[in-house]
Amino acid sequence: MSQVSTVRGPIDSAELGRTYMHEHVFVLTPDVQQNYPDEWGSEDERVAEAVTKLRALAEQGVRTIVDPTVVGLGRYIPRVAEQLPELNIVAATGLYTYDDVPFFFHYRGPALDAMVGAEVPDPMVDMFVKDIEEGIADTGVRAGLLKCAIDHQGPTPGVERVMRAVAKAHRRTGVPITVHTHPGSETGLHVRRVMCDEEGVRPDRIVLGHSGDSTDVDHLTSLAEAGFILGMDRFGINLETTFEARAATLVEMCRRGFASQMVLSQDASCYIDWIDPNLMAALPQWHYLHIENDVLPYVRERGVTEKMITEMLVDVPRRYFENVDAY
Repeated sequence: MSQVSTVRGPIDSAELGRTYMHEHVFVLTPDVQQNYPDEWGSEDERVAEAVTKLRALAEQGVRTIVDPTVVGLGRYIPRVAEQLPELNIVAATGLYTYDDVPFFFHYRGPALDAMVGAEVPDPMVDMFVKDIEEGIADTGVRAGLLKCAIDHQGPTPGVERVMRAVAKAHRRTGVPITVHTHPGSETGLHVRRVMCDEEGVRPDRIVLGHSGDSTDVDHLTSLAEAGFILGMDRFGINLETTFEARAATLVEMCRRGFASQMVLSQDASCYIDWIDPNLMAALPQWHYLHIENDVLPYVRERGVTEKMITEMLVDVPRRYFENVDAY
């Protein structure tokens, strides 16, 4: 067993239990919320709503959620710490961008290389390591994983810089990585080049998030065969695909023998300000209870066994958070 950092302190990896590997609590745009707070409303009411929604998830038997909310997604740990003793929440460190780094980093670190004529260490690395080893801000909550992103824009200089910083922080600390990917653009191949081939990260330490957005099972198979963990983690987001397509991809990947390299989730949140609240009516399945209520019964009927479900919800997450020595 290994120790896993959660918002309520470290636990043994055996205590993770049934785990959803990609769920947010709050996804916010802090500058907007601070200056135009009307939609957010009462902080106490929002937190109370979140506790109610997360408690319902725990009542379904889910013991742990991994919350990959980092800088760029409105991470604010005091909102989620110490609220739910019945649910482990693993917090993340890292940075979320599809293109450029925030202006804070424009004249720091590698951005100064040409100016000073030497390689300048990236301050992101020490920032991420501090979150992991000492804690996030003054909360005492230590991050349990690293997060970055690459979308259809591909490996822009900003995206690649963050990926390398995350890789270096991983090599120093051993904590695992999750990457938001765009499988339709096969961005997992860029993750492999930058993080694995060039920075030396082992593929089995990386979850390629949102792999289930694709129905190209041959491409997903090639990533699984390379050793990556595939995040089938957007069940309920059915604007550009369907419930049936997501489920069919999962069923086929299980049939091909990759249940031991997949994790499940919904990428849901208690509140997200990226979306007009009126649009949520078009996503009736996008909530924390969808996997248990709808997905698992559907895939069981199509040949996914209880052993496979346990692998995806218990065994793979546990292994992901174990074997976390630096290298």
